[in-house]
Amino acid sequence: MSEQPTPKVRTLDPHSLRGLAHPLRMRLLWSLRHDGPATASQLAEKFGESSGATSYHLRQLAAHGFVEDDPGRGKGRERWWRAAEDGTRFNDTLFTDPDPAVRGAADLFIHEVATQHTQEVATWLGTHHDWPEEWWGSSDLSDFTLRLTAAQAFELKEKVHALIESYRDLAPPPGTEGVAQVRLHTHAFPRATD
Repeated sequence: MSEQPTPKVRTLDPHSLRGLAHPLRMRLLWSLRHDGPATASQLAEKFGESSGATSYHLRQLAAHGFVEDDPGRGKGRERWWRAAEDGTRFNDTLFTDPDPAVRGAADLFIHEVATQHTQEVATWLGTHHDWPEEWWGSSDLSDFTLRLTAAQAFELKEKVHALIESYRDLAPPPGTEGVAQVRLHTHAFPRATD
């Protein structure tokens, strides 16, 4: 097993949230984080957008520090982009910010995250037969209903996150056969029962 570096995660503030809270910008950043560096043209083709649109939104992401040039790639005028961090942490105080534009951006951001999760699950369900059978049993689409206080739910969330993070150091070395990028989604929320 190889020790994985601690991921570089950025906590959103009102300014950075407004720079990120756009559906295409979030998809571009997600792609750069999970699929690696790319050009505006490559991303435009991937997402069915014009290269002018992807180039504009990449520049906006760069202005807010989410992406940066990848100078080791490309030739001539070809500009490659890479993610500046490995992840984004949402600050719940953004939902109660006094500025309605920030609250609106917070709502958009969270809804886009949920949409991305839905798309990832749908892609897995549509392509799972393309994977070796051992991956079918290793995937999970479970749900649980528990009766908890808000404090207990917070504690559970923290413990789940810690368990997931503990697996970073268990990652097999690069080049190991049978290794795939595995996505984990956690969703925990109260549900009205009346």
